[in-house]
Amino acid sequence: MAPAVAPSKQAEYNSTIRPVGAGAGPRVDPDQIPSVVTVRELNQKYYATHMYPTMEKLCPPVATTEYCAVDQGSSNPKFGRLTLCSVPASADVLATTHLPLGLVLQPFAKLRPDEQEIPVLDFGDKGPPRCNRCRAYVNPFMQFADGGVKFICNMCQFANTVPGEYYSPVDASGRRIDRDQRPELNWGTVEFAVPKGYWKVTPEPMKYVFAIDVSADAVNKSLPHLTAQAIRRALYGPDGGLPEGCKIAIITYDRTLHFYNLNSKLSQAQMMVVTEVDEGFLPLMDGLFVDPEESRFIIEDLLDRLEVLFEDLKVPEPAFGAVLDVAFQALSATGGKVIVTLSALTTWGPGRLAFRDDPRQYHTEKEKVLFSAENIYYKKWGQKYAEAGVGLDLFVFPSTYVDLASVGMVSELSGGEIFYYPNFVPQRDGKRMIAEMSTVVNREVGYQGQLKVRCSNGLQVSAYYGNFYHPRPASDIDLGTIDEHKSIVVMFKYDGKLDAKLDAHFQSALLYTTKSGQRRIRCHNFVAGVTTQIKEVVKFCDEDALLAIMAKEAVQHMASDLLKDIRAGINDKCVQILASYRKHGATTSTPGQLILPEALKELTVLLLSLLKTKALRGGNVNSDVRVFSMRLLKCMPLDDLSLYLYPRIFGLHNLQEADGYVDESTGQFKMPTYVRASLSRFDEGGAYLIDNGQSCFLWIHRRANPNLLKDLFGPTVDKLEALDPYMNEFPEIDTPLSRQVRNIVTYLQDLRGAKALSIQLARQELDGAEYEVSAMMVEDRNNEAMNYVDYLCHVHKHIQLVNVN
Repeated sequence: MAPAVAPSKQAEYNSTIRPVGAGAGPRVDPDQIPSVVTVRELNQKYYATHMYPTMEKLCPPVATTEYCAVDQGSSNPKFGRLTLCSVPASADVLATTHLPLGLVLQPFAKLRPDEQEIPVLDFGDKGPPRCNRCRAYVNPFMQFADGGVKFICNMCQFANTVPGEYYSPVDASGRRIDRDQRPELNWGTVEFAVPKGYWKVTPEPMKYVFAIDVSADAVNKSLPHLTAQAIRRALYGPDGGLPEGCKIAIITYDRTLHFYNLNSKLSQAQMMVVTEVDEGFLPLMDGLFVDPEESRFIIEDLLDRLEVLFEDLKVPEPAFGAVLDVAFQALSATGGKVIVTLSALTTWGPGRLAFRDDPRQYHTEKEKVLFSAENIYYKKWGQKYAEAGVGLDLFVFPSTYVDLASVGMVSELSGGEIFYYPNFVPQRDGKRMIAEMSTVVNREVGYQGQLKVRCSNGLQVSAYYGNFYHPRPASDIDLGTIDEHKSIVVMFKYDGKLDAKLDAHFQSALLYTTKSGQRRIRCHNFVAGVTTQIKEVVKFCDEDALLAIMAKEAVQHMASDLLKDIRAGINDKCVQILASYRKHGATTSTPGQLILPEALKELTVLLLSLLKTKALRGGNVNSDVRVFSMRLLKCMPLDDLSLYLYPRIFGLHNLQEADGYVDESTGQFKMPTYVRASLSRFDEGGAYLIDNGQSCFLWIHRRANPNLLKDLFGPTVDKLEALDPYMNEFPEIDTPLSRQVRNIVTYLQDLRGAKALSIQLARQELDGAEYEVSAMMVEDRNNEAMNYVDYLCHVHKHIQLVNVN
């Protein structure tokens, strides 16, 4: 987590190790070592009253901080963050630091209402001005020369002739006279409406296919009913509704495929059944896709009848592979979005799978096979979806193994997302599922996407990480869809040297079609200084971006390397970075001290947290659970990643009077004081919310005060056993504490990405969810890994060994 202003002073922590047998362990005070909680709170306090200017030489705010950025020519860091805000001039300098040079992009990141909206510019049939050599788009860092007749590309330094229609005179300083009227010359992020030369097909408003599992397992879990509620909320709810021209289709499936004619002229939907799923086809086109407003009566009537239609049939074995085929046939000509529910292992129809999760394979060479698709069928469909501009979001509700590595491959390659609900209980989890599916339909999304990243001479793109299809190393990446909750990592390598007198420039260009059917290019521009000084490189390192790249690189190797080797690689990388700083950047170097750069002082605890994620931790973990965590880490944005690794925790039993309300002096919502992620920090008799951005647990001590329970849950609840184990929200009780807590939960929900906030009860010694809470205490010894203090000492010991050698 980078500081608001990168101080020059390094942090030093005495972690001298006792000799073996000299006592109970390292003499380290846990309160004196770097704290994620402290950094988050200080950073949020600073940005409650300050804006972030994008052209000042500051590291971006901590990823979890709520802040307002001012676009001064370099893009808002919500859209993208470089690992190094001061870029090494050569590969040798970078190699010495052991730091990666990369860019974490979130092209559709959501902006605050008080931030600059992205301008949409139309340059007519010729499109936006571009460099004739490297094809970079016009941006604030291009220089105009020869009286405005030429412009010098900031990427490749090529002198281009300004198109006649774009010409403007310049003043004595070389500044265009019309610069203030040109958004593309002032702001780092702009969108260009593009002419037909940029079209793959004629763009049109987005089409959605809802494919609903109605097999036996799905019906037993009330999934048809809940999915119908989710679709109704997404289309007709108070926060729902699609742009004009968007169309939807509804398919249900078990061993057979059921299509519905939703033509508005009918009295009710007509079902057509396809039984030959190995050779799936569309039995109709007219009436398959309809305007949700024109056919509202027909759609709502079908949604009302969905559960009744299949409640007595209960056919096992959903033919998920066949759904992929027919949904693609429906959307291949136009692109669009597929939203599918799945409740069981696909053992019927094309792409059928076998149960292959064997705990005897864990911790062996065979385990890594479980993390990649068993059947090439799913990889091929993922590639087809991406190339056709179709994305797939998959909602999975397993009672047992479903081979998420295989069935989730289409979502990964097409730019979609997986929503995973193990041990699904409709009473507890149904509300969350409805909210999340509604969010998927209504969030900002583009389809038929292609992403290209350009950089200054001396650098080139070396790799991409995320959810997409990359057909060839030198090609653009294909994105069936991309939404506001996805990030993509771009890695760079040197093919020359950078000039320390010039800045380093990076530009991402995302060509896509909007939900309303407009073809656009979204351009983000980033600039960083260039240096030959190692200390300067480390001083302006962005810890959140560094962590994201290390996480995505680690999970990228899960299908090829043993987990123990991946964990060892993370440890080695941490030691190398800190040992290099100690040798080349520290002003003092006392042997008994652990020297941490200010910009990376929480790196050790955050990497320890990464080692404890379900994707990478030791011990026996179901392969579906590992794969889901792996795919989360691959594409989640920085704020979600930071919380996923180190949750926000606060007590409800000791709230201050101002907590849960807006501070009138700053206009900021007042959150409670956060607690470090260790059970030793919990008060006896206390109640705590633990939120990691994906799940939110309410942990209550077994000896909680009855008055606390009454204030939170009502006068009839005076002991833990009286609580409903399937509760998912706080009841509306007329007490000050209840109002504060409900305000806080509402605020946290507004901060969430695609995942809805649903409370899960974890009563001490009563609920199984207590194990999940314990595993989230990353500063404790758990998940077959050290506690924070021991890990810090372990890293220090190996740094000393590296420097001695």
